[in-house]
Amino acid sequence: MRIEERFRKVIGYFLENQPVAETELVYQDPYELAVAVILSAQCTDKRVNLITPAFYKRFPDAASLSVAKPPEVFDLIKSCSYPNNKTRNLIGMAKTLIADYQGVMPSEVEELQKLPGVGRKTANVIAAVIYNKPTMAVDTHVHRVAARIGLTRNAKTPLKTEQQLVRHIPQELIPLAHHWLILHGRYICQARKPRCAECGINAFCKYYKNRKNS
Repeated sequence: MRIEERFRKVIGYFLENQPVAETELVYQDPYELAVAVILSAQCTDKRVNLITPAFYKRFPDAASLSVAKPPEVFDLIKSCSYPNNKTRNLIGMAKTLIADYQGVMPSEVEELQKLPGVGRKTANVIAAVIYNKPTMAVDTHVHRVAARIGLTRNAKTPLKTEQQLVRHIPQELIPLAHHWLILHGRYICQARKPRCAECGINAFCKYYKNRKNS
């Protein structure tokens, strides 16, 4: 199957069966999303959503977080992974947002990456979710699922995966496709035991075809 046909079939399936796909992180504004995405690195969305209500209550905006004491931030997020690094990044993100952007979350990926704790993946998430930019955030789910299905070829890094995906997905669907692949990887195409029998796209999945023929 040509890669263009595989993309067409995968996109067609998700458009029909999952026309609405959104982040599972709970947030109310760009600042809260940035906090949640920074916390989500190497941590589940479920855990993040347990942490953030108290965090948002104590630090409702970038201004309040920018003057926070590290021990207080640490205490609120200590149940997530790498709390020391994330404490520094969260406070640094807020300070930079206030000092350089007047508290307004930038919309461009290049500007977002100037915020502490905001790498390319996080920047792509914020740009896509908040501003509907055609950016493809590649986490472990997206990287794995895209390769298994056959949407990417020899993509050794998240950046290579991102570049190959955006080349074949219509721009207006890229923010949606990001969530399709994440959710598919989270609930169906799982890392250790992919649920191929339940998968709606197994008929045009490269991994499933090879598995059947092995």
